Amino acid sequence: MWPLVAALLLGSFCCGSAQLLFNKTKSVEFTFCNETVVIPCFLTNVGAQNTNEMYVKWKFKGKYIFIFDGGQNNATADSNFSSAKIAVSELLKGDASLKMDKGDAKVGNYTCEVTELTREGETVIELKYRVVSWFSPNENILVVIFPILAILLFWGQFGILTLKYKSNCTNKKIILLLIAGLLLTAIVIVGAILFVPGEYSVKNASGLGFIVISTGILILLQYNVFMTAFGMTSFTIAILITQVLGYVLAVVGLCLCIMACIPVHGPLLISGLGIIALAELLGLVYMKFVASNQRTIQAPRKAVEEPLNAFKESKGMMNDE
Repeated sequence: MWPLVAALLLGSFCCGSAQLLFNKTKSVEFTFCNETVVIPCFLTNVGAQNTNEMYVKWKFKGKYIFIFDGGQNNATADSNFSSAKIAVSELLKGDASLKMDKGDAKVGNYTCEVTELTREGETVIELKYRVVSWFSPNENILVVIFPILAILLFWGQFGILTLKYKSNCTNKKIILLLIAGLLLTAIVIVGAILFVPGEYSVKNASGLGFIVISTGILILLQYNVFMTAFGMTSFTIAILITQVLGYVLAVVGLCLCIMACIPVHGPLLISGLGIIALAELLGLVYMKFVASNQRTIQAPRKAVEEPLNAFKESKGMMNDE
């Protein structure tokens, strides 16, 4: 009788100690910005004194993708998860987390199985992918709005130029400004289409590049508008310098943003685009102000011909008398 009771008690004791306990984590996330993905697996009651007493297996969708055999001090990774590894030195501390490159990581449930001498246990962790927007929603809006606003202001300048400064405009200048303006508008629209809200990608980066780089054309367009209308003044020079400064800030911000997955320098880029739009607004206001303080200038030929014709008509009337 007593031997049977002792055996039952011993079996119960063994069963209770044969379970490894885990600090359970239901799921973890990774994003495009992560270079390395870590799937946590932490034990709370490791009793081994040496790693050769431990055996770790990681499984994905029923297939073993990584095995560490402490007795052989050997680690094997599946060919589809070639970068998978664990920190062997951390095993005795209870850390059997699996690390791999982002390119090998696959969304789904991973199972961590650990054996320590006569004890064993397992835990399941779900790996999720989270889409992180490259720019915030407000930044996305401003990146697109400022260049479009600057282009609309240029077309306002173009309208004033053709209506109020006819004498200074040749058909060739008008056509060149028109073609350049249309080209700029098309480039910015294409850039805005490519620069859709979402995570960092070559497509988004290309769209942002189209938007920012093309705004440099506005500097040349505004310079030609000023020169055609009334030449350079101290105020127009100040406007162009401001616009160049804004363009430099935007280009620097662009370079910094493209090199980073999370664009912490987004405000610098947006500030540059905002300054460019402000310079276009100042140019439009100045042109409107100058135009309102002078009559529409007639073409030189017309200005000479009209008094001459009037003189001829008056002379003819005197001869008739």
